[in-house]
Amino acid sequence: MNINIKRFSKQNNQNAIDTFTTSKTNLLQALTEIKAISDASLTFRCGCKSGVCGSCAVRVNGVEQLACKTVINENDLIEPLKNRAVIKDLVIDVSHETLLIKNSKAFLQTNSEIKISENDVKLIDTQSNCILCNACYSSCPVYEVNKEFLGPFALTRALRYVNDKKVLDSSSIIDSIQDKGIWDCTLCSACTFVCPQGIDPKADILQLQNISVQKGYENPNFANFDSGMDFGMQDMGFDPNGGF
Repeated sequence: MNINIKRFSKQNNQNAIDTFTTSKTNLLQALTEIKAISDASLTFRCGCKSGVCGSCAVRVNGVEQLACKTVINENDLIEPLKNRAVIKDLVIDVSHETLLIKNSKAFLQTNSEIKISENDVKLIDTQSNCILCNACYSSCPVYEVNKEFLGPFALTRALRYVNDKKVLDSSSIIDSIQDKGIWDCTLCSACTFVCPQGIDPKADILQLQNISVQKGYENPNFANFDSGMDFGMQDMGFDPNGGF
């Protein structure tokens, strides 16, 4: 079986697509075989090899997937994730995710002695399953054009701590996600479609929007919205500031 791998090297600052032959149908096994037999310089990340660490995320025919969980077909195109600087071949720079988590303040800031029930754990269980694979950021059209957007996993992580009973005051988290955060999302579901953990960042962001409104925040997009429609009221002599 032949597969095509998009490669990048900083030495010549060029992209190239190389074709390799493999006997494996699992993508990570194929990459390992190619590196061992065909080209030792092929560079990629992997860790647990069981879909838990998220480090082997790549794009297969334009769709974000974990290499260790992907079955490949003849002439598949394997590429690095989008929206991140490529270090070499299929390896991207993921250092920016630390900054995004810091900016969203999505972490336990103070210890609490409050007792946690099993239901409390279930409330944050889904969001806690994020493996930081960056597939959601690669697929996000907003992050593609605005690298200051907090983005899917940072906002999902924010909801996880907003709902965490150990967090006595989540106001700092809610405040931190208003600018370049929940209101910038287009709710396109691209992140949801590619999440290997079955997390729905779109639904999480909608929850954060509702929580924000309940706490007195407003969607800034509505404040700047002008439909331009007056339904003929001005022609009838209607003064919007004082009636007819």
